[in-house]
Amino acid sequence: MSQQNHIILAANHLVKTYTQTTGRFGLSSNKINALDDVSISLKAGTTLAVVGESGSGKSTLARCLLQLHPFDSGEVIFEGCNLANLDKNALRSKRQHLQMVFQDPFASLNPRMKVGEIVGEGLQIHGLGSAAEQKEQVLQMLKRVGLSADDAQKYPHQFSGGQRQRIGIARALVLKPKVVVCDEPVSALDVSVQAQILLLLKELQQEMRLSYVFISHDLRVVRHIADDIVVMNAGKIVEQGSIEAVYNAPQQPYTQQLLSAIPGRKAA
Repeated sequence: MSQQNHIILAANHLVKTYTQTTGRFGLSSNKINALDDVSISLKAGTTLAVVGESGSGKSTLARCLLQLHPFDSGEVIFEGCNLANLDKNALRSKRQHLQMVFQDPFASLNPRMKVGEIVGEGLQIHGLGSAAEQKEQVLQMLKRVGLSADDAQKYPHQFSGGQRQRIGIARALVLKPKVVVCDEPVSALDVSVQAQILLLLKELQQEMRLSYVFISHDLRVVRHIADDIVVMNAGKIVEQGSIEAVYNAPQQPYTQQLLSAIPGRKAA
């Protein structure tokens, strides 16, 4: 249990603002607080769901956690190390352990690359193993996500949406990361396929001792995968706690509103 008690990833007081120009000639501008003093912590081996409607700041948070977007102030701490203090090389070696599964399995895979190249690209970038070892790791990971060794020679367009998301998961996990940020990983999929992908993510979490930050607008989905939850609205955290506590006894009207939108659920 102690492995699950320590904080593997934390964001402290993150602030991120965008300037949006408006008006006929773009002369007026207004500031959008995408992240307004946001702090979260992820316990090792668990799943933290970040939930909110479109524009709540959850995807901006995902990208700031991985240092894909600069933020105005605050800090991201991974395994006790402030990522902002690292030089390029040190950050790259940390990035191996911080991976992302993207929302759109159609847009996130290069259509000109074969699946084996897509999954193995990270191994090449990080110089992990010989060419033969990389090929073997790619084939093993494809099998583990429910695809076959033959699929390595195919192109993304030859697969369904659910299969493409399995390719995206394989690409992230072949690097043996410690933390995976899943940005709406099932929202583009049919409901029956969503359940399969969620089950796969849970199985892989157990096997590989992964920690997930799971971004979603759908409280119905996160109910099945998350241990803890953060609810965001307009760049701020409005509620957080264990999934059971927030789901069964939401304290904030905004959270109650999100929950009441779940089909078949009575309003809190």
